[in-house]
Amino acid sequence: MFCAPLCRLCIAYPKLVANPNNPEIEPLTRTQILVVMGVTAVILLIVAKLWQKLGSVPIFSLKVTFNDLLLGIGMAVGITAASSIIYRLWPAYRRSADFYLELVIKPLIWPDLIWLGLLPGLSEELLFRGVMLPALGSNLTAVAISSLVFGLLHLSGAQQWPYVVWATVIGFVLGYSALATGNLLVPIVAHIATNLVSSCLWKVGKSVGFPSS
Repeated sequence: MFCAPLCRLCIAYPKLVANPNNPEIEPLTRTQILVVMGVTAVILLIVAKLWQKLGSVPIFSLKVTFNDLLLGIGMAVGITAASSIIYRLWPAYRRSADFYLELVIKPLIWPDLIWLGLLPGLSEELLFRGVMLPALGSNLTAVAISSLVFGLLHLSGAQQWPYVVWATVIGFVLGYSALATGNLLVPIVAHIATNLVSSCLWKVGKSVGFPSS
């Protein structure tokens, strides 16, 4: 439930690198979050396009097929379920996830969650699976390296290492799905759907007063 990779906001916006145990951390506004999401997505897309052009890297194949669309949605369901289980069983991950979700999702309104799914899902997949994967050789080693870099992107401080571990694992799953299917559509759909479902579930839980654990 809490696996949406939101932590790139922490890198892009200094307030989010504060100690999560600091009760005086200033909450972000809706506008600040949306601006950071947009700017970060643009930066990642620019990096991907420059790498592709300067390195003469063939972008990973993207084909719109019904079966791969369903596979991506199925992966999102599995990732969300696994994240929910880990959230309940791993206190360190739960604290890390709660910190980000409270800061990032709480100020947003429902229509904003669409952008929360689309912007990271498209920009990160284009860079990490679309360009980095073929640039490194489109093999398991490439999947492992790109996944590690993807995980490190989510590092904002020593307290947030559980999120880095989880992001690295998810990065490997997304990368392997691209490699196994030969279609970038699968990780893109899985990434977008996971972000959207996770953030919606969190919003629903808060609106009806369910505990986050």
